[in-house]
Parts: sequence; C-alpha cells; structure tokens
Amino acid sequence: MKQLESKTVLITGGSRGIGAAIAQRLAREGAQVALTYKASPEKAAEVVKAIEEQNGKATAIQADNADPQAIVNAVETTVKELGRLDILVNNAGIGVYKDINAFTVEDFDAIVAVNIRAVFMAVKAALPYLKRGSRIITIGSCQADRMPGPGGALYAMSKSALTGFTKGIARDLGPKGITANLVHPGPVDTDMNPANGPAADFQRSLMALDAFGTGDEIASLVAYLAGPESSYITGAGFLIDGGTNI
Repeated sequence: MKQLESKTVLITGGSRGIGAAIAQRLAREGAQVALTYKASPEKAAEVVKAIEEQNGKATAIQADNADPQAIVNAVETTVKELGRLDILVNNAGIGVYKDINAFTVEDFDAIVAVNIRAVFMAVKAALPYLKRGSRIITIGSCQADRMPGPGGALYAMSKSALTGFTKGIARDLGPKGITANLVHPGPVDTDMNPANGPAADFQRSLMALDAFGTGDEIASLVAYLAGPESSYITGAGFLIDGGTNI
C-alpha cells in the first residue's frame, strides 16, 4: 500500500515548478491531488494529465492567493470534488526584490497578502476538514534565515513570519493530532529561477554543494512530512538548500 493511499491533498500554486513536482510526487504516493493555479490553466492541465496518466486522480482549481475568498473556495471545491482533505501544502508565493527605498505600500501589501495572509486563510478554511493524522506543510525559503544580498527585505520578512505562524499552529493543533511544518528550499532550478539564469552564478557561490536543487528533491521532503513516518515532527523547519545557509 502506498503511504498516502486514501489521502487527499490540496497544493496551492501547483501548476509549475516546485508545486507541480510536489503534486506529482504525492500522487505517486497514492494521494488524490487538488492544485491551484492563478493564470496558467494550460500548465495546470498538464500536471493533472501527468497524474492521470499514472492512474492517479487530480483536479485543478483557479484561485488567486491574493484573494482570501478564492482560497476558501479552493478548499471547499477540493472537498466537494475529491470528498475530503487530509494534507494542505501552502506552496504559492511571490517575490518582489528592490532597494528598501524603492518599495511601496502596494509592494508590501502584495507580499503580505500572498506569502502570509493566504497561508493563514488556507489553514483556517481547511481546519474543519482536517482530522487526526492530517498534515499542514508550508513552503518557506532559506532566505527566511539569511538574506545574502540587497533587495530582499520584504521577501525575507514574509518567509520569516511563516516560522512563527507554523510554531503557533503546531501548538494549537498538536492536541488534535495535526502536525504543521515548514520546508525552506534554497536555489531550485525552475522557470522562475533557472540554473542558467542571470543570478545563478551568485547563488552557486553561496552553496556548499555548488548545484541548484530540483523540484523533485523538494517534493521528496514534502512527501516524507506528509506521510506516516513523520508523525512525531511538528513545528519544525527544514532547510533543503545545498548548504546555502551554513
């Protein structure tokens, strides 16, 4: 029996990059998968098709994480279409990099809305459906602990906030047998941050392993935290960054 057989997972921002890799990995572990996308229905459909071709079950839901009601609707749609919700993966996020003097109130509000408020809204909406043994997994960033260059103050702030939130809900939900954990990726080769992009050499200079990670490597850690072998882990953050932060 696969470790996530009979489980249902909702992944925000699951149409590309790390989110798509998580969706496909958890499907291979036996989970039914719902994934959200903002503006790329074709990419979301490709992920769903790839899962279905492996005899899995998946559905894609349009939802902008900047819209609180859209997040609530995504949770409700997941339960309506797939029958239950056991695992929530908060993956969607944005980054805005500027000199601190160039940031605007609109920049601040946008980052807070997607990177912090959306996680809160997804957890709140999911809680009525989560039972003992359920999992909440949030994708943070190694930059929550170390910002190696200028321009990332708001991004680092938003990802750091997830640490406090995760520790808090781990305390709140522990008596109910629900765990909450963070995964902090470092540089990962995606279309948003390619390993041959303009910032790649600088990022490699920070790493102990001198190599970008892959979405599959991040997904493997998420799969462990989603499964039964991680039942005694909660309120924890896991760096998976090739030694960027050591």
